[in-house]
Amino acid sequence: MKDALTAVGPRLRRLRKERNYTLSALSADTGISVSTLSRLESGQRRPSLELLLPIARAHRVSLDDLVGAPPVEDPRVPMRALRQDGRTIVPLTRNPGGLQAYKIVIDPSETEPDPKTHEGYEWLYVLNGRLRFVLAEHDIVLKTGEAAEFDTRLPHWFGCAGPYPVEFLSLFGPQGERMHVRARPRRP
Repeated sequence: MKDALTAVGPRLRRLRKERNYTLSALSADTGISVSTLSRLESGQRRPSLELLLPIARAHRVSLDDLVGAPPVEDPRVPMRALRQDGRTIVPLTRNPGGLQAYKIVIDPSETEPDPKTHEGYEWLYVLNGRLRFVLAEHDIVLKTGEAAEFDTRLPHWFGCAGPYPVEFLSLFGPQGERMHVRARPRRP
């Protein structure tokens, strides 16, 4: 933090000179004395919020610009899709070992269900289309807006249940992390 504060003075001087401001003109615009401004720029006076706010306003810059705050990290999650067996899987999170979110698109096909098992717990929500969901002895079709959750140690399989691709969100977590929305299979 001390290094950040010592860098403020030279930054203030550089900004003032880039804008062709004299200390007197800046003093008149901010109400801060010329001697205080000079000591701030030379590092003889420690910058405070009360001094930096009027200076930022006079220069029409943010406080972050005056103090050299680090840039905010890009919050976007890189979406590198994986294409496999008529499915497009787009990871939406980067959280190894924790809760994972995926957008999955399955193309229509004549594939027969081949249920698999693994550790974990999954919640899914159909965004668009019709999802054929085989879970143990259940064979269910979920439509747009429907959700389901299940223990992935039960044999399960997903497929497209119509002539158009199906899109759904999948949240997958380690065993024990259960979601709060439940969809029950319809009785025949």
